[in-house]
Amino acid sequence: MGSTRKNTSYQQLVGVGGLGTGILFSLEGNHTLGRNESRPGSLLDVRDYCKLHIVSHYVAKLLGSQQFRVIPVGKVGDDAAGQFVLRELSAAGMDTRFVQTIAHSPTLFSVCFQYPDGTGGNITTNNSAAEQLSAGDLDLVKEGFSASSTIALTLPEVSLDVRRHFLQLASKAGAFRAASFVSSEIAAAKAMGFFERLDLLSLNESEAGELIGMTFSPDSAQIFAEACVRFLVANYPSLQLVVSAGNAGAYAATCDVWNYCPAPKVEVASTAGAGDCLLGGILAAMARGVPLVSDCPPRKTLTERPLESALEFGVLLASYKVMSPHTIHPEASWPALVRFAKEKGIELGASLHGAFDEAGQ
Repeated sequence: MGSTRKNTSYQQLVGVGGLGTGILFSLEGNHTLGRNESRPGSLLDVRDYCKLHIVSHYVAKLLGSQQFRVIPVGKVGDDAAGQFVLRELSAAGMDTRFVQTIAHSPTLFSVCFQYPDGTGGNITTNNSAAEQLSAGDLDLVKEGFSASSTIALTLPEVSLDVRRHFLQLASKAGAFRAASFVSSEIAAAKAMGFFERLDLLSLNESEAGELIGMTFSPDSAQIFAEACVRFLVANYPSLQLVVSAGNAGAYAATCDVWNYCPAPKVEVASTAGAGDCLLGGILAAMARGVPLVSDCPPRKTLTERPLESALEFGVLLASYKVMSPHTIHPEASWPALVRFAKEKGIELGASLHGAFDEAGQ
């Protein structure tokens, strides 16, 4: 099912996904936490946010609430975490009228832990307010869709059934439809027909491997990218695919072409949230008519020519993000990115200045 969307400039983003927060412990010792073990760890000064919040934040901050509306749809609990999330959404300029506060269910919350070697895990609430979002709740939002102006975004941490209903509404309205999934959801999303209803899909290398049935390797990245193109041609010819590859940068593929953008070398504080940040930057640029990929060959460096595509802008933004320990870089803005690019010897092209100069003042 293809979108009827033809225009290249948008006025709003409506997003569905989990909304919540969390804390991070830095554990002592690299051995795996035991079933009955009590382990000391440092509680880090890190602000953690869920995927819908992260992606939406960057779109709102880059495009400005006066020119572009960002409307998250979800549920939080009537607790301190829920109040924190609502304050943060509003402070970024988002329209929170469809974020419901409900009693007797906690806000989605994660306790994350990290070993000294950088590996780790998390414990996340499975009885949170976010899981109570229903298809009926989305019916209240459908009147807000506009066939001429909407990006519809669907992200994890709410049920696949709810996300599918949201995409059905978005498809009927002719909205531009974007999504991401975690690896464990890929097979079910295929079976439920998600990918036929999407215009843009953003995955990390592991998730993309699940989608196309091939393992990503940095040593054979071009082979993987070419396999993505063949997969789209055979299965989803209208879909654009973005694959984040950590500090190596990101790839994008359509049924016609693939392209690649490397990441600049930076001092990394945390990579948490970088993939969501990449998607936020790409959507912000595409909302202003910047194409996902350029017609130029894949880059070797970001300094070889001006940045002109949404993929390149997303990589720049994600590279800036990883210098912050928080999953949302609190200083991220268009002027901050202009300064960052100048420090790295990176030139921003006319398409990006045209997209963000006015909103970023």
